[in-house]
Amino acid sequence: MVMNMGWDAGQGVVELAYRHVVGDFQGALRERERLRRRRWLRRWAVGLIAFAFVLNASLSVAGREKPDWFLLILMPLAAALLFFTPRLQARAFLKLAARNGAFRATVSDAGVTVATDNSTTSVNWSAQPRYRETKDAFITYSDDKNASCFTVLPKRGLTDPGDTDRLRAILDRHLTRG
Repeated sequence: MVMNMGWDAGQGVVELAYRHVVGDFQGALRERERLRRRRWLRRWAVGLIAFAFVLNASLSVAGREKPDWFLLILMPLAAALLFFTPRLQARAFLKLAARNGAFRATVSDAGVTVATDNSTTSVNWSAQPRYRETKDAFITYSDDKNASCFTVLPKRGLTDPGDTDRLRAILDRHLTRG
């Protein structure tokens, strides 16, 4: 398969070629968290666990209560797990993406087509009707409340700096900035 990496003026197509890095998925998950309705839940949970840990530890040190070793060990582990979950998820996504090798994405008025060494997937605009732009990538998302499906289009995959503006124009035409 031969792909012209760039913009085809006759068809309004922007093409990208890239290999994913962990930062792609960290950025996508960070932006997805901003879209979610319950994004505050994890922050409050970490804060509540930390408060309960400090309270339990201070009462134990002051001698008012017998130390509850189970909670003194479990609470920091739970807080760490909640804190590091996005990083762990990003690394898991990277492992899956690395199996597929190089990615070639074609963005047109019909949608996004992503081809790898092992598969080809096409996503119509109605399946992922919103997008966010970061410093390093464009990310399209599904419109369910958890934004469970997303596609990462890293800007480093563009061959011409002008393609960034053309890609943004195609996405603005068909998607809602979210």
